[in-house]
Amino acid sequence: MPKSQIGKAMRYAMERWDKLSAYLQDGSLLIDNNQIENALRPISLGRKIYLFAGSHDAAARAGMIYSFFAICKKHEVNPLQWLKHALQNMMTINHKNIRDLYPQNYKKLIES
Repeated sequence: MPKSQIGKAMRYAMERWDKLSAYLQDGSLLIDNNQIENALRPISLGRKIYLFAGSHDAAARAGMIYSFFAICKKHEVNPLQWLKHALQNMMTINHKNIRDLYPQNYKKLIES
């Protein structure tokens, strides 16, 4: 019956059939969004952890460190190697060129 739960579900699916089956037409589309959900999961876990960081300042520092690791991961940079490089070169760099110490620029440096 159209007004039953199964009828409503069928109508919902049929109205959205083109969008639901788009991945069949384009091989680069995925049937689910698991990759995105897995990428966002650490952020959700972090939010829960920051509630118990001890203070607002501690949570802010934890967020900065978390962002640092995320940037390193995005640019495929080893965080320990980058940190060592940045600390060793921090005093020799002009403050106007501080971006040269960013993880994405470090990756360019080690690749060349």
